[in-house]
Amino acid sequence: MDSILPDKSGAELPRILVVDDDPAIVRLVRSKLDMSGYLVMTAGTGREALERIAQNGLPHLAIVDINMPEMDGFEFCRTVQQYADLPVILLTAMDQEEMVIQGIEHFAEDYVTKPFSPRELVARVGRVLRRMGDFAYTLDPIAKVDQRLSVDFVHQQVILNGETISLTPTETKILFILMRNAGRTVTNDFLLRRIWPLDEIFEDTLRVHIHRLRQKIEAKGGEARYIATERGIGYRFLVKAGA
Repeated sequence: MDSILPDKSGAELPRILVVDDDPAIVRLVRSKLDMSGYLVMTAGTGREALERIAQNGLPHLAIVDINMPEMDGFEFCRTVQQYADLPVILLTAMDQEEMVIQGIEHFAEDYVTKPFSPRELVARVGRVLRRMGDFAYTLDPIAKVDQRLSVDFVHQQVILNGETISLTPTETKILFILMRNAGRTVTNDFLLRRIWPLDEIFEDTLRVHIHRLRQKIEAKGGEARYIATERGIGYRFLVKAGA
């Protein structure tokens, strides 16, 4: 199992999950990412990748081959993105134009065609991570917010004051996006585009999901408040809320 270790400054290095059934490609990509200062998890199938996430927590980005046995890249993306806004770079063959279009529309931030330049792939990884922003919380299997609240994204639930509360896939994904941008306002437009990329959904619907999420994660009596509304703009996850 790949280890996840902090850097010397105590901050967690960006964690990349590489999913490909070709061991040579996995070795090559891992080597280049290691040299570029990333922590790397690897998997040979989509199912193995899901097991890695369950064991180690979510990565900051995944590099995923489309064609794999057991569970292909699209099915892996579809499963993970039920509960997390995980940035994905697809690895594709040269004759997969239609699949690339489908992948970009539904799942991926970018793609690289095989055979590819390792330097180009590393550059694309850096560009996507810069665009998505840093995650303010450690991506352990259970992400601890404070003494009151922890989040288990994989199992779509929170632990609030020792009580386990189930979230819907949409609530889980909203919470993931807000926590990834903790302390910064996430606009309504951004949330709508990331959660419902192909549907025409309006702010009223988003507001209902936020309201239900608040009811589940914010302790009764005003003890702890985690999601602030920036009226007419969006929402902000409060850093050190209730600490």
